[in-house]
Amino acid sequence: MIQPLCGIIPPLVTPLTDNETLDVESLERLIEHLIAGGVHGLFILGTTGEEQSLSYHLREEMIRQSTRINQGRLPLLVCVSDTSIVESIRLARIAADCGADGVVSAPPYYFATGQPELAQFYEELVPQLPLPVFLYNMPSHVKVSFAPETVHRIAQNPHVVGFKDSSANAVYFQSVLYKMRERSDFAMLVGPEEITGECVLLGAHGGINGGANMFPSLYVSMYEAARRGDVTRVLQLQQIIMQISSTIYTIGQHGSSYLKGLKCALSLLGIIKDDFVASPFYKFNQPEREKVRQALSALPMRNGQLLL
Repeated sequence: MIQPLCGIIPPLVTPLTDNETLDVESLERLIEHLIAGGVHGLFILGTTGEEQSLSYHLREEMIRQSTRINQGRLPLLVCVSDTSIVESIRLARIAADCGADGVVSAPPYYFATGQPELAQFYEELVPQLPLPVFLYNMPSHVKVSFAPETVHRIAQNPHVVGFKDSSANAVYFQSVLYKMRERSDFAMLVGPEEITGECVLLGAHGGINGGANMFPSLYVSMYEAARRGDVTRVLQLQQIIMQISSTIYTIGQHGSSYLKGLKCALSLLGIIKDDFVASPFYKFNQPEREKVRQALSALPMRNGQLLL
């Protein structure tokens, strides 16, 4: 894995047929679709991959099958976030044994840690992990955000090679980017696709964007335009990204709408077979499914491909 890791690294959905069964055929189709779309890496078992709703057995199978299908063609990152440091280490070792290239870790959730506790936790965890580590900032789900000073402190260990920020706070992201400016090998990656283009224009290394599951070439084109400073092209592609975000991700009334909409769209596009969502959530019913179909049909597409 070249450092810093750059580009579009999609957070893969986890194709399921029920709460304990991975749809391997759909996973194969998804990974081949992403590689054909030109993405720069793969990220499994993140928020979009429903890690915290999956059994440990299913997480392990997702690691084994994804690395088998990928066969080293792209850098593959595995999320090992857990409330138990023992389970995080165990999953990281499985990832290493299977040939993954790095692990991603969000702070333990449930009891919110203070910044000194958070730094101490990673100073204990990182030396026990067999792969390079990306810190994962997801304050909406884990109730704590990495202070820029905490990121800097943890990253004194050169084994910590990157940061994924899903706060959707561009000012915060720029603060961390500035704090880490002396680490030329340290990857700064953005989660929300709605701000990835502008963040790359201002120095981010890439995006871990859920929409790339559906339309990888769109997000790769956006990233490439931003890297070469083509603002006009970024603005053009941003309109399509915002159309996706404001329609497919907003159907329904709950926080799970993004995941339900994304999986439903992938099933309608024929990339995954079933849009089953792990409990405690449930896939869309027919009225919502029809709205997703309409949202897809409103995109500038021909023969199932976006017109870019």
